[in-house]
Amino acid sequence: MLGMIAATVVEGLRQKYQLLKSELDERGRRLWAASESLVLGHGGVKAVVEATGLAENTVRRGRRELRAPTGGRPAPVRRIRCPGGGRPPVTVADHALLPLLEGLVEPTTRGDPMSPLRWTCKSTRRLATELNRQGHRVSHTKVAQLLDQLGYSLQGTRKVQEGATHPDRNTQFEYINVHVKAFQQAGQPVVSVDAKKKELVGDFANKGREYRPKGQPPAVRVYDFVDKELGKVCPYGVYDMTSNQGWVSVGTDHDTAQFAVESLRRWWYQMGCKVYPQANRLLITADGGGSNASRNRLWKVELQRLADDTGLTISVCHFPPGTSKWNKIEHRMFCHITENWRGKPLTNHEVIVNLIGNTTTIAGLTIQAVLDQGTYPTGLKVSEQQMQTLNLHRADFHGQDWNYSIYPRQSEKTSTY
Repeated sequence: MLGMIAATVVEGLRQKYQLLKSELDERGRRLWAASESLVLGHGGVKAVVEATGLAENTVRRGRRELRAPTGGRPAPVRRIRCPGGGRPPVTVADHALLPLLEGLVEPTTRGDPMSPLRWTCKSTRRLATELNRQGHRVSHTKVAQLLDQLGYSLQGTRKVQEGATHPDRNTQFEYINVHVKAFQQAGQPVVSVDAKKKELVGDFANKGREYRPKGQPPAVRVYDFVDKELGKVCPYGVYDMTSNQGWVSVGTDHDTAQFAVESLRRWWYQMGCKVYPQANRLLITADGGGSNASRNRLWKVELQRLADDTGLTISVCHFPPGTSKWNKIEHRMFCHITENWRGKPLTNHEVIVNLIGNTTTIAGLTIQAVLDQGTYPTGLKVSEQQMQTLNLHRADFHGQDWNYSIYPRQSEKTSTY
Protein backbone atom coordinates (compact mmCIF):
# COMPACT_ATOMS: atom_id res chain seq x y z
CA MET A 1 0.00 0.00 0.00
CA LEU A 2 1.32 3.45 -0.95
CA GLY A 3 0.15 5.96 1.67
CA MET A 4 -3.62 5.64 1.69
CA ILE A 5 -3.86 4.39 -1.93
CA ALA A 6 -4.17 0.61 -2.32
CA ALA A 7 -2.05 -1.34 -4.78
CA THR A 8 -5.16 -2.32 -6.70
CA VAL A 9 -5.87 1.36 -7.42
CA VAL A 10 -2.34 1.86 -8.70
CA GLU A 11 -2.69 -1.15 -10.99
CA GLY A 12 -5.97 0.24 -12.32
CA LEU A 13 -4.31 3.57 -13.10
CA ARG A 14 -1.47 1.76 -14.86
CA GLN A 15 -3.88 -0.12 -17.13
CA LYS A 16 -5.85 3.02 -18.01
CA TYR A 17 -2.66 4.92 -18.78
CA GLN A 18 -1.39 2.19 -21.12
CA LEU A 19 -4.71 2.26 -23.01
CA LEU A 20 -4.73 6.07 -23.38
CA LYS A 21 -1.01 6.79 -23.70
CA SER A 22 -0.84 6.51 -27.47
CA GLU A 23 -3.88 8.76 -27.95
CA LEU A 24 -2.69 11.63 -25.73
CA ASP A 25 -0.14 14.32 -26.47
CA GLU A 26 2.26 15.63 -23.82
CA ARG A 27 -0.24 18.13 -22.40
CA GLY A 28 -3.06 15.62 -22.48
CA ARG A 29 -1.01 13.07 -20.51
CA ARG A 30 -0.06 15.71 -17.95
CA LEU A 31 -3.66 16.88 -17.42
CA TRP A 32 -5.06 13.34 -17.31
CA ALA A 33 -2.54 12.36 -14.66
CA ALA A 34 -3.30 15.52 -12.67
CA SER A 35 -7.07 14.91 -12.77
CA GLU A 36 -6.64 11.34 -11.55
CA SER A 37 -4.47 12.50 -8.66
CA LEU A 38 -7.04 15.13 -7.68
CA VAL A 39 -9.80 12.54 -7.66
CA LEU A 40 -7.76 10.18 -5.47
CA GLY A 41 -7.06 12.89 -2.91
CA HIS A 42 -4.30 12.39 -0.32
CA GLY A 43 -1.52 10.26 -1.78
CA GLY A 44 -2.88 10.63 -5.29
CA VAL A 45 0.25 12.21 -6.80
CA LYS A 46 2.52 9.39 -5.65
CA ALA A 47 0.06 6.77 -6.87
CA VAL A 48 -0.14 8.34 -10.33
CA VAL A 49 3.65 8.70 -10.52
CA GLU A 50 4.13 5.03 -9.67
CA ALA A 51 1.46 3.91 -12.17
CA THR A 52 2.54 6.08 -15.12
CA GLY A 53 6.23 6.72 -14.63
CA LEU A 54 5.71 10.45 -15.11
CA ALA A 55 7.76 12.88 -13.04
CA GLU A 56 6.16 14.14 -9.87
CA ASN A 57 6.78 17.74 -10.97
CA THR A 58 4.90 17.00 -14.20
CA VAL A 59 1.83 15.80 -12.29
CA ARG A 60 1.95 18.76 -9.90
CA ARG A 61 2.27 21.17 -12.82
CA GLY A 62 -0.84 19.65 -14.35
CA ARG A 63 -2.68 20.12 -11.06
CA ARG A 64 -1.74 23.82 -11.05
CA GLU A 65 -3.01 24.18 -14.61
CA LEU A 66 -6.35 22.58 -13.72
CA ARG A 67 -6.71 24.83 -10.68
CA ALA A 68 -5.66 28.02 -12.46
CA PRO A 69 -8.32 30.78 -12.20
CA THR A 70 -10.11 31.73 -15.43
CA GLY A 71 -11.56 35.06 -14.26
CA GLY A 72 -15.07 33.60 -14.07
CA ARG A 73 -14.96 32.63 -17.77
CA PRO A 74 -15.23 29.00 -18.90
CA ALA A 75 -11.99 27.48 -20.01
CA PRO A 76 -11.55 27.51 -23.81
CA VAL A 77 -12.38 24.22 -25.52
CA ARG A 78 -9.44 22.77 -27.42
CA ARG A 79 -10.47 21.70 -30.90
CA ILE A 80 -8.92 18.96 -32.97
CA ARG A 81 -10.72 19.83 -36.19
CA CYS A 82 -11.32 23.27 -37.61
CA PRO A 83 -14.59 25.11 -36.93
CA GLY A 84 -17.27 23.99 -39.35
CA GLY A 85 -15.98 20.49 -39.65
CA GLY A 86 -18.21 17.45 -39.45
CA ARG A 87 -21.67 16.82 -40.84
CA PRO A 88 -23.80 19.99 -41.12
CA PRO A 89 -27.06 20.20 -39.12
CA VAL A 90 -30.03 18.64 -40.85
CA THR A 91 -31.79 22.03 -40.98
CA VAL A 92 -28.86 23.49 -42.95
CA ALA A 93 -28.89 20.68 -45.49
CA ASP A 94 -32.71 20.78 -45.71
CA HIS A 95 -34.06 24.33 -45.38
CA ALA A 96 -37.68 23.23 -45.88
CA LEU A 97 -37.65 20.81 -42.96
CA LEU A 98 -38.47 23.19 -40.10
CA PRO A 99 -41.41 24.99 -41.81
CA LEU A 100 -42.83 21.64 -42.90
CA LEU A 101 -42.51 20.18 -39.39
CA GLU A 102 -44.21 23.18 -37.83
CA GLY A 103 -47.00 22.91 -40.38
CA LEU A 104 -47.58 19.29 -39.41
CA VAL A 105 -47.63 20.02 -35.67
CA GLU A 106 -50.01 22.97 -35.79
CA PRO A 107 -51.69 23.14 -39.22
CA THR A 108 -54.26 25.72 -38.13
CA THR A 109 -51.53 28.29 -37.45
CA ARG A 110 -49.88 27.60 -40.79
CA GLY A 111 -53.03 27.96 -42.86
CA ASP A 112 -52.97 24.33 -43.93
CA PRO A 113 -56.37 22.73 -43.26
CA MET A 114 -55.40 19.77 -45.48
CA SER A 115 -52.48 18.66 -43.31
CA PRO A 116 -52.15 14.84 -43.44
CA LEU A 117 -51.80 14.63 -39.65
CA ARG A 118 -54.61 17.03 -38.77
CA TRP A 119 -56.77 14.34 -37.16
CA THR A 120 -54.10 12.06 -35.66
CA CYS A 121 -51.98 11.94 -32.52
CA LYS A 122 -48.84 13.85 -33.41
CA SER A 123 -46.13 11.69 -31.85
CA THR A 124 -42.52 12.16 -32.89
CA ARG A 125 -42.60 8.81 -34.73
CA ARG A 126 -45.69 9.78 -36.73
CA LEU A 127 -44.14 13.13 -37.58
CA ALA A 128 -40.88 11.48 -38.65
CA THR A 129 -42.76 8.96 -40.78
CA GLU A 130 -44.71 11.70 -42.56
CA LEU A 131 -41.57 13.78 -43.14
CA ASN A 132 -39.77 10.77 -44.60
CA ARG A 133 -42.79 10.06 -46.80
CA GLN A 134 -42.43 13.57 -48.21
CA GLY A 135 -38.74 13.06 -48.94
CA HIS A 136 -37.11 14.54 -45.82
CA ARG A 137 -34.86 12.02 -44.13
CA VAL A 138 -35.08 12.49 -40.36
CA SER A 139 -35.38 10.26 -37.29
CA HIS A 140 -37.95 10.56 -34.54
CA THR A 141 -35.24 11.59 -32.05
CA LYS A 142 -34.17 14.42 -34.32
CA VAL A 143 -37.83 15.46 -34.64
CA ALA A 144 -37.98 15.74 -30.85
CA GLN A 145 -34.87 17.95 -30.84
CA LEU A 146 -36.28 20.17 -33.59
CA LEU A 147 -39.60 20.56 -31.78
CA ASP A 148 -37.69 21.67 -28.70
CA GLN A 149 -35.86 24.27 -30.81
CA LEU A 150 -39.19 25.52 -32.14
CA GLY A 151 -40.50 25.98 -28.59
CA TYR A 152 -42.92 23.04 -28.53
CA SER A 153 -43.42 20.70 -25.58
CA LEU A 154 -45.86 18.00 -24.52
CA GLN A 155 -48.91 19.72 -23.02
CA GLY A 156 -52.45 18.78 -22.06
CA THR A 157 -55.61 20.82 -22.04
CA ARG A 158 -56.40 23.53 -19.50
CA LYS A 159 -59.86 24.46 -18.25
CA VAL A 160 -59.91 28.24 -18.51
CA GLN A 161 -62.70 29.08 -20.96
CA GLU A 162 -65.92 29.83 -19.14
CA GLY A 163 -68.00 30.77 -22.17
CA ALA A 164 -69.54 34.15 -22.89
CA THR A 165 -69.26 36.67 -20.08
CA HIS A 166 -72.51 38.24 -18.91
CA PRO A 167 -72.31 42.06 -18.93
CA ASP A 168 -73.55 42.19 -15.31
CA ARG A 169 -71.24 39.47 -14.06
CA ASN A 170 -69.00 41.67 -11.89
CA THR A 171 -71.97 43.67 -10.63
CA GLN A 172 -73.65 40.45 -9.50
CA PHE A 173 -70.48 39.41 -7.67
CA GLU A 174 -70.52 42.74 -5.86
CA TYR A 175 -74.24 42.34 -5.11
CA ILE A 176 -73.64 38.91 -3.57
CA ASN A 177 -70.66 40.14 -1.56
CA VAL A 178 -72.62 43.06 -0.10
CA HIS A 179 -75.54 40.86 0.94
CA VAL A 180 -73.28 38.16 2.42
CA LYS A 181 -71.51 40.72 4.60
CA ALA A 182 -74.79 42.31 5.66
CA PHE A 183 -76.27 38.95 6.74
CA GLN A 184 -73.10 37.98 8.60
CA GLN A 185 -72.90 41.28 10.43
CA ALA A 186 -76.53 40.85 11.48
CA GLY A 187 -75.82 37.34 12.81
CA GLN A 188 -78.00 35.68 10.15
CA PRO A 189 -76.93 32.43 8.45
CA VAL A 190 -75.31 32.46 4.99
CA VAL A 191 -74.87 29.17 3.16
CA SER A 192 -73.42 28.08 -0.16
CA VAL A 193 -75.14 25.09 -1.75
CA ASP A 194 -74.42 22.77 -4.65
CA ALA A 195 -74.46 19.14 -5.72
CA LYS A 196 -71.17 17.31 -6.03
CA LYS A 197 -70.73 15.08 -9.06
CA LYS A 198 -72.32 11.65 -8.86
CA GLU A 199 -70.05 8.85 -7.69
CA LEU A 200 -70.10 5.14 -8.49
CA VAL A 201 -70.58 2.93 -5.44
CA GLY A 202 -68.50 -0.24 -5.38
CA ASP A 203 -64.92 -1.40 -5.73
CA PHE A 204 -64.13 1.02 -8.55
CA ALA A 205 -60.93 2.95 -9.19
CA ASN A 206 -60.77 6.36 -7.53
CA LYS A 207 -58.32 9.01 -8.70
CA GLY A 208 -55.40 9.85 -6.49
CA ARG A 209 -52.91 7.92 -4.37
CA GLU A 210 -52.42 7.19 -0.69
CA TYR A 211 -49.69 5.51 1.33
CA ARG A 212 -49.89 1.71 1.49
CA PRO A 213 -47.37 -1.13 1.83
CA LYS A 214 -45.24 -1.40 -1.29
CA GLY A 215 -46.68 -3.65 -3.96
CA GLN A 216 -50.12 -3.82 -2.31
CA PRO A 217 -52.45 -1.40 -4.12
CA PRO A 218 -56.17 -1.96 -3.50
CA ALA A 219 -57.70 -4.20 -6.16
CA VAL A 220 -60.57 -2.62 -8.07
CA ARG A 221 -62.67 -3.47 -11.09
CA VAL A 222 -61.23 -3.06 -14.56
CA TYR A 223 -64.42 -1.57 -16.03
CA ASP A 224 -66.55 1.20 -14.51
CA PHE A 225 -69.95 -0.28 -15.22
CA VAL A 226 -72.61 0.77 -12.72
CA ASP A 227 -73.32 -1.83 -10.05
CA LYS A 228 -77.02 -2.63 -10.37
CA GLU A 229 -77.45 -3.08 -6.62
CA LEU A 230 -75.29 -0.24 -5.31
CA GLY A 231 -75.79 2.23 -8.18
CA LYS A 232 -74.57 5.81 -7.75
CA VAL A 233 -74.80 8.46 -5.06
CA CYS A 234 -75.29 12.18 -5.37
CA PRO A 235 -73.79 14.21 -2.51
CA TYR A 236 -75.57 17.54 -2.02
CA GLY A 237 -73.74 19.99 0.20
CA VAL A 238 -74.63 22.96 2.37
CA TYR A 239 -71.66 25.04 3.50
CA ASP A 240 -72.00 27.60 6.31
CA MET A 241 -69.63 30.38 5.27
CA THR A 242 -69.58 32.02 8.70
CA SER A 243 -68.98 29.05 11.00
CA ASN A 244 -66.95 27.01 8.46
CA GLN A 245 -69.21 24.00 8.90
CA GLY A 246 -70.72 21.79 6.25
CA TRP A 247 -73.57 19.37 5.75
CA VAL A 248 -73.76 16.71 3.05
CA SER A 249 -76.80 14.60 2.22
CA VAL A 250 -75.66 11.53 0.29
CA GLY A 251 -78.65 10.81 -1.93
CA THR A 252 -79.26 7.47 -3.59
CA ASP A 253 -81.98 8.71 -5.96
CA HIS A 254 -82.21 11.59 -8.43
CA ASP A 255 -80.68 15.03 -7.96
CA THR A 256 -83.86 17.10 -8.03
CA ALA A 257 -85.02 20.35 -6.47
CA GLN A 258 -86.89 18.34 -3.84
CA PHE A 259 -83.66 16.57 -2.88
CA ALA A 260 -81.75 19.88 -2.78
CA VAL A 261 -84.24 21.60 -0.48
CA GLU A 262 -84.56 18.49 1.68
CA SER A 263 -80.79 18.73 2.21
CA LEU A 264 -81.23 22.34 3.26
CA ARG A 265 -84.06 21.34 5.61
CA ARG A 266 -81.92 18.66 7.26
CA TRP A 267 -79.02 21.08 7.64
CA TRP A 268 -81.25 23.65 9.34
CA TYR A 269 -82.81 21.30 11.87
CA GLN A 270 -79.63 19.34 12.58
CA MET A 271 -77.05 22.17 12.52
CA GLY A 272 -78.31 25.59 11.48
CA CYS A 273 -80.92 26.27 14.16
CA LYS A 274 -78.41 25.30 16.85
CA VAL A 275 -75.78 27.74 15.59
CA TYR A 276 -78.29 30.52 14.85
CA PRO A 277 -81.14 30.16 17.40
CA GLN A 278 -82.29 33.77 16.88
CA ALA A 279 -82.21 33.70 13.07
CA ASN A 280 -85.21 34.87 11.08
CA ARG A 281 -83.52 35.12 7.70
CA LEU A 282 -81.38 32.83 5.58
CA LEU A 283 -79.20 33.75 2.58
CA ILE A 284 -78.42 31.07 0.00
CA THR A 285 -75.77 31.46 -2.70
CA ALA A 286 -76.00 28.93 -5.53
CA ASP A 287 -75.01 28.47 -9.13
CA GLY A 288 -77.57 28.94 -11.86
CA GLY A 289 -78.07 25.35 -13.02
CA GLY A 290 -78.91 21.86 -11.84
CA SER A 291 -81.37 21.09 -9.08
CA ASN A 292 -81.04 24.63 -7.67
CA ALA A 293 -81.27 26.38 -11.05
CA SER A 294 -82.35 29.99 -11.12
CA ARG A 295 -85.22 29.16 -13.49
CA ASN A 296 -86.27 25.94 -11.75
CA ARG A 297 -89.87 26.41 -10.61
CA LEU A 298 -89.82 23.36 -8.36
CA TRP A 299 -86.79 24.81 -6.54
CA LYS A 300 -88.81 27.91 -5.62
CA VAL A 301 -91.88 25.87 -4.62
CA GLU A 302 -89.80 23.71 -2.29
CA LEU A 303 -88.08 26.76 -0.83
CA GLN A 304 -91.52 28.19 -0.07
CA ARG A 305 -92.38 25.04 1.86
CA LEU A 306 -89.10 25.32 3.74
CA ALA A 307 -89.83 28.96 4.57
CA ASP A 308 -93.29 28.00 5.82
CA ASP A 309 -91.88 25.17 7.95
CA THR A 310 -89.06 27.16 9.52
CA GLY A 311 -90.50 30.67 9.57
CA LEU A 312 -87.35 31.92 7.86
CA THR A 313 -87.30 34.49 5.10
CA ILE A 314 -85.11 32.82 2.49
CA SER A 315 -83.09 35.05 0.15
CA VAL A 316 -81.35 33.51 -2.85
CA CYS A 317 -78.49 34.90 -4.94
CA HIS A 318 -77.45 32.93 -8.01
CA PHE A 319 -74.04 33.21 -9.63
CA PRO A 320 -74.01 34.34 -13.26
CA PRO A 321 -73.73 31.70 -16.02
CA GLY A 322 -70.28 30.14 -16.34
CA THR A 323 -69.10 31.14 -12.86
CA SER A 324 -70.24 28.22 -10.71
CA LYS A 325 -66.66 27.54 -9.59
CA TRP A 326 -66.73 30.84 -7.70
CA ASN A 327 -69.30 29.40 -5.31
CA LYS A 328 -67.61 29.03 -1.90
CA ILE A 329 -68.66 25.42 -1.41
CA GLU A 330 -66.54 24.34 -4.37
CA HIS A 331 -63.17 25.40 -2.97
CA ARG A 332 -63.92 25.40 0.74
CA MET A 333 -65.63 22.03 1.15
CA PHE A 334 -65.97 19.82 -1.94
CA CYS A 335 -62.27 20.02 -2.82
CA HIS A 336 -61.33 18.79 0.67
CA ILE A 337 -63.79 15.89 0.43
CA THR A 338 -62.20 14.84 -2.86
CA GLU A 339 -58.76 15.11 -1.28
CA ASN A 340 -59.80 13.05 1.74
CA TRP A 341 -61.05 10.07 -0.25
CA ARG A 342 -58.39 10.11 -2.98
CA GLY A 343 -57.23 6.63 -3.92
CA LYS A 344 -59.92 4.96 -1.79
CA PRO A 345 -62.56 2.79 -3.48
CA LEU A 346 -66.05 3.95 -2.46
CA THR A 347 -67.16 0.41 -1.78
CA ASN A 348 -70.48 1.11 -0.04
CA HIS A 349 -72.71 3.85 1.35
CA GLU A 350 -71.23 3.64 4.84
CA VAL A 351 -67.72 4.20 3.52
CA ILE A 352 -68.83 7.28 1.58
CA VAL A 353 -70.68 8.82 4.53
CA ASN A 354 -67.75 8.17 6.87
CA LEU A 355 -65.17 9.59 4.47
CA ILE A 356 -67.21 12.77 4.01
CA GLY A 357 -68.02 13.10 7.70
CA ASN A 358 -64.37 12.75 8.72
CA THR A 359 -63.11 15.43 6.33
CA THR A 360 -61.39 18.22 8.25
CA THR A 361 -58.89 20.99 7.54
CA ILE A 362 -56.35 22.92 9.59
CA ALA A 363 -58.65 25.94 9.15
CA GLY A 364 -61.26 24.17 11.28
CA LEU A 365 -63.71 22.79 8.71
CA THR A 366 -66.08 20.15 10.06
CA ILE A 367 -68.71 18.25 8.10
CA GLN A 368 -71.72 16.18 9.05
CA ALA A 369 -72.88 13.63 6.47
CA VAL A 370 -75.99 11.46 6.34
CA LEU A 371 -77.39 8.95 3.89
CA ASP A 372 -80.65 10.05 2.24
CA GLN A 373 -82.43 7.06 0.75
CA GLY A 374 -85.57 9.02 -0.06
CA THR A 375 -87.26 8.89 -3.44
CA TYR A 376 -87.19 12.06 -5.54
CA PRO A 377 -89.02 11.56 -8.85
CA THR A 378 -88.08 13.55 -11.92
CA GLY A 379 -90.36 15.30 -14.37
CA LEU A 380 -92.60 17.03 -11.81
CA LYS A 381 -94.38 20.02 -13.32
CA VAL A 382 -95.22 23.24 -11.50
CA SER A 383 -98.26 25.08 -12.80
CA GLU A 384 -98.66 28.81 -13.12
CA GLN A 385 -101.32 28.66 -10.40
CA GLN A 386 -98.80 27.15 -7.99
CA MET A 387 -96.32 29.90 -8.80
CA GLN A 388 -98.95 32.53 -8.04
CA THR A 389 -99.33 31.16 -4.51
CA LEU A 390 -95.67 31.75 -3.67
CA ASN A 391 -94.82 34.64 -1.38
CA LEU A 392 -91.90 35.55 -3.64
CA HIS A 393 -90.40 39.04 -3.84
CA ARG A 394 -87.96 39.79 -6.63
CA ALA A 395 -85.02 42.16 -6.15
CA ASP A 396 -84.66 45.31 -8.22
CA PHE A 397 -81.42 44.00 -9.70
CA HIS A 398 -81.92 40.85 -11.81
CA GLY A 399 -84.93 39.83 -9.75
CA GLN A 400 -86.36 37.75 -12.59
CA ASP A 401 -83.49 35.32 -12.58
CA TRP A 402 -80.73 35.81 -10.00
CA ASN A 403 -81.92 37.58 -6.86
CA TYR A 404 -85.16 37.02 -4.97
CA SER A 405 -86.56 36.37 -1.49
CA ILE A 406 -89.28 33.97 -0.34
CA TYR A 407 -91.24 34.93 2.76
CA PRO A 408 -93.10 32.42 4.94
CA ARG A 409 -96.85 32.27 4.39
CA GLN A 410 -97.41 31.45 8.04
CA SER A 411 -95.71 32.60 11.20
CA GLU A 412 -95.82 29.33 13.10
CA LYS A 413 -92.81 27.10 12.74
CA THR A 414 -93.44 23.43 12.15
CA SER A 415 -90.84 20.70 12.24
CA THR A 416 -90.75 16.98 11.56
CA TYR A 417 -87.20 16.59 12.91
